[in-house]
Amino acid sequence: MAKEITRLFDFAHYQLEKYNLKTAFNTKYNGKWVATSTQEYISKANAISRGLLKLGVKPGDKIAVISSNNRTEWNILDIGVLQIGAINIPIYPTISKEDYEYIFNHAEVTHCFLSDNELYDKAIAVKDKVPTLTEIYSFEEIKGCKNWNEVLELGKDETNQHEVEKLMSNVKAGDLATIIYTSGTTGRPKGVMLSHNNIVTNVLDSYPRLPLTNGSMRILSFLPVCHIFERMLHYLYQYAGVSIYFAEGIDKIGENVKEVKPSLMSVVPRLLEKIYDGIITKGSELKGIKKILFFWAVDLGLKYEPYQKNGWFYEKKLALANKLIFSKWREALGGNLTTMVSGSAALQPRLARVFTAANMQIMEGYGLTETSPVVSVNKYDGHLMQIGTVGKPIDNVEVKIAEDGEILIKGPNVMMGYYKDEEKTSSVMTGEYFHTGDKGEVTSDGFLKITGRKKEIFKTSGGKYVVPALLENQMKQSRFIEQILVVGEGQKMPSAIIQPHFEFLREWSRIHHEPILGNNQDLIENPHIIERIQQEIDHGNKSFGKWETIKRFELTPDIWGIDNGLLTPTMKPKRTEILKKYQHLYNKIYEIS
Repeated sequence: MAKEITRLFDFAHYQLEKYNLKTAFNTKYNGKWVATSTQEYISKANAISRGLLKLGVKPGDKIAVISSNNRTEWNILDIGVLQIGAINIPIYPTISKEDYEYIFNHAEVTHCFLSDNELYDKAIAVKDKVPTLTEIYSFEEIKGCKNWNEVLELGKDETNQHEVEKLMSNVKAGDLATIIYTSGTTGRPKGVMLSHNNIVTNVLDSYPRLPLTNGSMRILSFLPVCHIFERMLHYLYQYAGVSIYFAEGIDKIGENVKEVKPSLMSVVPRLLEKIYDGIITKGSELKGIKKILFFWAVDLGLKYEPYQKNGWFYEKKLALANKLIFSKWREALGGNLTTMVSGSAALQPRLARVFTAANMQIMEGYGLTETSPVVSVNKYDGHLMQIGTVGKPIDNVEVKIAEDGEILIKGPNVMMGYYKDEEKTSSVMTGEYFHTGDKGEVTSDGFLKITGRKKEIFKTSGGKYVVPALLENQMKQSRFIEQILVVGEGQKMPSAIIQPHFEFLREWSRIHHEPILGNNQDLIENPHIIERIQQEIDHGNKSFGKWETIKRFELTPDIWGIDNGLLTPTMKPKRTEILKKYQHLYNKIYEIS
C-alpha cells in the first residue's frame, strides 16, 4: 500500500511506488522531446538536495526559481529544495529587475536558479543590492553564469544522503513550503505563504474532479508553473501517474498540441478566445455549403446545454455537427483533447458551451493564490457542471457569502498568511475565513457564481489585473474627457465608456471649422472628434503596461450627473448604474449580440 502523502515531495515517491513512469516529464531540447522517468526525477532531486547541502543551504533557506517556460529542471529543483526543508520562491519571469530586487531582499533569498540569458541579465543587475544572495545558477549555458549541473555534480557523492533522509523526515505537513509573490496591482507584491499541507490537501481534494485515466494519459503544460494553479496541477498529475509534456512557449502551443496529442490541458480564457477566434476566421473563409454547414454547427454549439436539456432532436443535430464540423476542430487540437481546465479569470459562457458541445469539455474553476488555489470547479460527470458558474466547492473547502456579498473561504487550503505582513494578513482574515475580495452567490443547487469584484480591480480573460481608477484618472487629464468608466472584467481587453467634455468639444469644433450643432449625438458621431479622442486615449495609454491599455471606447451623448443617478454625491461614476444604462455600448465594444 502506497504511503500517506503529507508533504509535497511525497508525490514524487508515491508515483515511483505506484506507477514508475518512463515518461514522467518531457521537455523539448534542440527540437527533440527528452523524457525523464520517475526514477531519474527522484535521483536528480536527491542529487540537488545533496549538492545544496554541500553549498551550505539549510532548512528554512529561501531558494528563488525563475523560468521563462515550464521545464523538467523546475520540477527536479522543486523537490530537491523542499525535501531538505528549504523554501521554494517561484518568481514570474516577466517582472522588472526592480521587482526582482524587492523579492530577493524581502524573502532573503540565498540562491537563485533561472533558465536563460534574459533572466540572468535582470538578476545579475541587482545581485550586489541583495546581501543574502550568494550565487546564481542557470539551466541553460550562459557565459559567466554558474550552471545548475555544477550542483548536480556536487551531489553525485552520495555520502551525505543520510542527511537528506534525516531532513526529509523532519519536514512536517504544517511547515512553510513556498512563498508566492502575487503580482501587485498597486504597490509591492505580497508574499503568500503556503504550507505543504495547504497545497497537498488542495491536490487530494481537487483530484476527484479531474477526469484522469491513471498511468496512460498525456498532459500538455504551458501556464506558468510559478503560478500556484499550474504548480498544484503538476503535483496532481504526479499523483495520477500521467505524463507531463512542457509546451515550448505560448507561440508554439498549436504545434506542440499536434505533436503531443494531449487528453487534457489547463488554459486561461484568453487562450480559448484566441483558439475560437482562429477557428471562426477559418470558417469565414469557406465558400458555399461548407460555410453554411460550419456556421450552422457553431450556432448549434452556442445553444448547448449540458445533460441533454435541449432534448433529443437537438442532440441528434449536435451528433451530426460533431461528425461534420467539430471533429475537424478536435483534429486541429491533436485529436485526443477531451478536457480543458479553465482558471485565472472569468470565462465567457459561450466558449464553455461551444467547446463542450464539440466534445472538448471546459471545466471552469475558481481560486486564488491564497487558497492554494482551488476553491471550486465544474466537472461534467455526476451533474457537477453548470455553465455560467465556477462549479461546486471541492471537498473540505467551505464557501460562505458575507452580508455584503463577498466570498469567504475556509479550509485546509487557506494560506498561512502574508510573509512579514501580519497587518495585511489580519485584514483579510475573520477567524478561519479568508476574504477573497470577490463578490458572488451560491445557487440553490450549490454552484458558486462570481458576480464581480468587491474592489474595483478586475482581471482580463488573459488573467491580467487592471486597476480602472488609475486609467480613469489618467484619461480625465484630457480636456476632451469629462467622465470615463473603464470596463473589461473577463474580457480580452480593457475598454472604456466615455462622457466627453461637450463644452470643450464645441470650442474645439469652432476652432477647427467643424460643424457645431446643438445635439450632443451629432458631436459624438463626428469622425474627426472620434479620431481626436482616440489620440487622447493613445497618449494616456503610454503610462500603462500593454495588457492594461484601453483598446476600444464608445462615447455617450448624456451628461453623467448626480441627478440622473450616474454619479455619487462625491462625483464618482456609479459603475453598476452606468453599465446598466449603456449596456448596448458595452455589447457593441465586445461584439455581444
